[in-house]
Amino acid sequence: MPKKSRDRAPHAKLIEIQLKSGIIHNAMFDSDVEVLIAAGCSSDVVAHCKAVSNRALSIARGINVVVDHDLVRRGGLFHDIGRSKTHGIGHAVAGVAIARNLGFPNELVNIIERHIGAGITAREAVRLGLPEKDYLPRTMEEKIVSYADNLVSGTREMQFYEALDRFKEILGPDHEGIELFIKQHHEIQGWIT
Repeated sequence: MPKKSRDRAPHAKLIEIQLKSGIIHNAMFDSDVEVLIAAGCSSDVVAHCKAVSNRALSIARGINVVVDHDLVRRGGLFHDIGRSKTHGIGHAVAGVAIARNLGFPNELVNIIERHIGAGITAREAVRLGLPEKDYLPRTMEEKIVSYADNLVSGTREMQFYEALDRFKEILGPDHEGIELFIKQHHEIQGWIT
């Protein structure tokens, strides 16, 4: 028998969510992972999001600047929520729509929107068919989640140089995203104690 809402843990969240069926309903979620599942993310996407969240938290704990660890954790967990709708580059835009529908705070929505690659310039966004705007991570939390995502393939963690080689294979050695990733790496390395 399902638990009644009063029997739920005190941290449970009441969220209005639109499921793949198109039906909107109120649901209680005990964990953020349950939100990903209810949004329609596959088990592979959920596993990847958990791995990115863990890697991002590990980075956040090892730096000498103050960041919001819970925002980093949740940003890592929800960064690919848009993959419940598409696995293309537009998953970040789809994720923003889902996150706004779920009432996520702007700081979390921004992580979802700006995690792709090491950021995407407005010019590159247009070339890729995204709405014309800058998708470059700005806050430390956004940069940490974007960087952690690039260091995790599926659930497998990589070191920076392996991830860089992978970026070069996918994008080509002269793509602007390569320089953005290198710059992101050096910036984050500068925060490490």
